[in-house]
Amino acid sequence: MDEQLDLPQWPPGTVCILATGGEGPHAIPVSTAVRASGDRIVLALGARRGSLDRLREDPRVALTVLAAGDVAFTAHGTARVVEDPLPGIDGVVGVEIDVERVSSHKRPTFSIADGVAWGWADDEARERDAAVRSALLEL
Repeated sequence: MDEQLDLPQWPPGTVCILATGGEGPHAIPVSTAVRASGDRIVLALGARRGSLDRLREDPRVALTVLAAGDVAFTAHGTARVVEDPLPGIDGVVGVEIDVERVSSHKRPTFSIADGVAWGWADDEARERDAAVRSALLEL
């Protein structure tokens, strides 16, 4: 890597789009993407997700983040499973993205006023999401 990366910050619960390859491009929303450092993102995927199989076959991924506060970028890199299962969370796998480059989508002609955020339908789902985020921060 020739240049020092510095991933922007984004709020917890921001809906991000994970694109994987394999037989062809495939994109899914993820709720758990966390900035671990200036060049590293961690996230959780369900153990049965097709995207997990895809990134195991072809680790090249892109994660698009659009959040309030003019956060608009795509992180390109390689992904790998780092915890299977994620400690203390059944059916969830911890994934790390080593970011190789960041494409900024910010333009002087517009601003991102609001990002899309996950809302949980019940306390159990909200608590599980918080537990997943907590486990990811330990990676």
